[in-house]
Amino acid sequence: MRLPAEWEKQAGVQLTWPDETTPWYELEKVQECYVDIAAAVLRHEELLVVTSDPDAARARMEEIARERAVSLGTDRIRFVRCEINDTWARDHGGISVHGDNGEKYIFDFVFNGWGLKFASDKDNQITKNIFFGNAFAEDVLCVDMRPFVLEGGSIDTDGCGTLMATSECLCSKNRNEYLDREEIEGELRSAFGLERVLWLDHGSIAGDDTDSHVDILARFCSPDTIAYTQCTDPDDENYESLRAMEEQLRSFRTADGRSYNLVPLPLPDAMYLDDYRLPGSYANFLIVNGAVLVPGTGSPKDEVARRALSEVFPDREVVVIDCRALLSGHGGLHCVTMQFPEGWL
Repeated sequence: MRLPAEWEKQAGVQLTWPDETTPWYELEKVQECYVDIAAAVLRHEELLVVTSDPDAARARMEEIARERAVSLGTDRIRFVRCEINDTWARDHGGISVHGDNGEKYIFDFVFNGWGLKFASDKDNQITKNIFFGNAFAEDVLCVDMRPFVLEGGSIDTDGCGTLMATSECLCSKNRNEYLDREEIEGELRSAFGLERVLWLDHGSIAGDDTDSHVDILARFCSPDTIAYTQCTDPDDENYESLRAMEEQLRSFRTADGRSYNLVPLPLPDAMYLDDYRLPGSYANFLIVNGAVLVPGTGSPKDEVARRALSEVFPDREVVVIDCRALLSGHGGLHCVTMQFPEGWL
């Protein structure tokens, strides 16, 4: 087995459409953000939209595109009907894995609402339901990974046998209660054909309710490069945790024993909703064919992050999308998307 890196050639991206049945604050702004993301993805690859009402979702996306003069083209979007609890495709979406002999697999892990925090009975069925609804290519096989609990945002890979994850999330007792870290690592190695797992034991961002998903903290940009969230303000409540994470990242080595090229991304300015700090992170970017989509916050720091990632991805357009609306749900751009490799759709 091989878990591909996000920068490898893709067939398309899944979005799970937010509607009145989902628990979003300021739904209209959230839907506008989704349309902006959809338009950016469609410039490079296909889009798969999971929704409880395809006709309503299509009409609403077209309405927003007209109002905002966004070039969308919903005739190029595949809508798939499925009942949903929420819209975080990164975590309820299937994980694509290459087989040893060219097999194409969608691994369907248990999704339990980020450690039993939120309802997930419908979201836990999405991958299976859209598979049997012919969302994927005929030669893609869906593999039931029960009882192992795993969210896509909790892992990141270089595509060459190394996976990065946080111990706080994967070792949460509300996920895989009866497994210790060594056993969890064994499950990951077996499932994804890994040679090693890099465990981050530090790193958190205030307002995050995922138990420190790695995709808001540190991301592989190539087999020898990691972009990460850096805090330089000692008065910020995130400072000590992110400083400790930075020190641990410096201790990591590539498979051939070299230090990683570490690319710091600024911690976004503090944003609040009803006195609750929201977990902004530029590390929550999405890599697609020919582009990197970065969650913007309307701050000058957006350009700092864009320039840093442009140097890391010189052959891709780096685009900032205003994703402040998504922070009301305590997530970002990468959190609401799930990519599939070339040939999977």
